[in-house]
Amino acid sequence: MTKAVLLHKADSRYDDVPWERYHFPKRYLRAMNEAVGDWIVYHEPKTSRPPGRQAYFAVARVERIEDDPRDPGSFYAFVSRYQDLAEAVPLKRTDGSHYETGLRKPDGTTNRGLQQRSVRIIADADFFGILHAGIMNAAAELDQPDAASGEVVTKVERPVVERILSRPLRDAGFRSAVLTAYDSTCAFTGLRILNGKGRAEVDAAHIRPVGHNHGGPDSVRNGLALSKTVHWLFDRGVIAIGDDYRILESPGRMPPKVSALMNRGGCIRVPKRPSEQPYPDFLAYHRKMFEDQYGSFRPLDASDATTTSG
Repeated sequence: MTKAVLLHKADSRYDDVPWERYHFPKRYLRAMNEAVGDWIVYHEPKTSRPPGRQAYFAVARVERIEDDPRDPGSFYAFVSRYQDLAEAVPLKRTDGSHYETGLRKPDGTTNRGLQQRSVRIIADADFFGILHAGIMNAAAELDQPDAASGEVVTKVERPVVERILSRPLRDAGFRSAVLTAYDSTCAFTGLRILNGKGRAEVDAAHIRPVGHNHGGPDSVRNGLALSKTVHWLFDRGVIAIGDDYRILESPGRMPPKVSALMNRGGCIRVPKRPSEQPYPDFLAYHRKMFEDQYGSFRPLDASDATTTSG
């Protein structure tokens, strides 16, 4: 087993769904087979359209490789335990050194040919360096002062992957990634409220729940920044989102005074990057969860509107 970096673009021509599978050609089969049972980190290259972040953005564990039944020259790597990093990690540190030591040429520049490879093997130390950089601030949120002594007690042993991907830190990382994508602003109301300590008074909500019965991933594309009241309404199916990002309501269940708080134009506010916008399958899953019980959703209002981008 060995760790690897996988390139993924929002406009990829491959059949990628990062939290489920990675689609790749035969020339990378040997490297992907070596990664089965181990961890990979996703990297978004600059060549995406719109331009990518040129940053590492998520990790996952490779479970198995299967042939692509439609193309004998392609394969799928199926993954589990997908997790967006709390913060995207750039190709280089602030001191100019590479997180992937294999990308550094003797003169200190980047090996562009290797950088463009869709699958590349990395050392364990490189993987942990990227992972640590991507979760440091989220881990710091879990450092709470002891009630008796007032001393800070670190609840997460950061260099250990199993600790890093434990539920408390996954939640903290998910919150950080979602609030960054949505600029700490409620997607439904456009409200951005900070408390006295500068912390956003907004929740990071999963669209498709993460429980075993639902299986939603900790991906920013499965997340929304919501005020607490809107979060309560969304989790109970009082409101939902159409594939066109239009705000929907469950007939007869929406409090009128709350309706007045929703975005003018009738659409939610979404991130500018396609790679961070809600995934349609998750929106459909959320609607389906409640339609059998309460009936079909309908638009909150009938105005013609376009999606508001953050």
